[in-house]
Amino acid sequence: MPDATLTANPRNETGSRPAGRLRREGLVPAVVYGLGSETMSVTVPARELQHILSGGSGANTVITLQIGSDTQLALARQIQRNPMKGTLLHVDFVRIRADVKVAAEVPLHLEGEAEGVKNGGLLEQMIFAISVEALPADVPPAITLDVNALDMGDQVHVRDLAVPASVTITLDPDDLVVQIVQPRGMDLGEEAEAAEGEEGAEGEAAPAAAAEESGADES
Repeated sequence: MPDATLTANPRNETGSRPAGRLRREGLVPAVVYGLGSETMSVTVPARELQHILSGGSGANTVITLQIGSDTQLALARQIQRNPMKGTLLHVDFVRIRADVKVAAEVPLHLEGEAEGVKNGGLLEQMIFAISVEALPADVPPAITLDVNALDMGDQVHVRDLAVPASVTITLDPDDLVVQIVQPRGMDLGEEAEAAEGEEGAEGEAAPAAAAEESGADES
């Protein structure tokens, strides 16, 4: 079932000047395409779209676009924002069907504090979003990974992630997601301690050698 409804009105003018005027009126220029139908230029209310995108499912929220008397299921893609203000500049809406799987990027959330971090290690996260395929209604808002049990040297790969049976991860199963590593400073500290120990041992041997030489001279 759709998660949100958004009214979209057809627009005939294109270009930067008409788009700027629409934005000042609280509208976002957009296009609707996909499923073999003609691409449409539309406008949608900026505040309502921002509210939808700020929800738990974000850009993966299934939207019912109300275009006149017609309704179309869609996902917001290619979301352009003002780099300074963060306001919406333009959005592409991709038509979808409720019974056809879609591709989506789902955020990966880490939960807990790794045992290796408590012991002085560093947690390195390589992947922050997981590519999946699922029916529109089955796309999860996020994928959670519990890292509490991870110790120094442990790694988590894509194949280790748990997702519902209705969701398929499309990343390489061998891709590294998270690992616990030993800090460089910790490695250097251990090497320094070992070097100091060797120097101390040499220092202790030196007086003995000197004493032997002195005894030889006296004889």
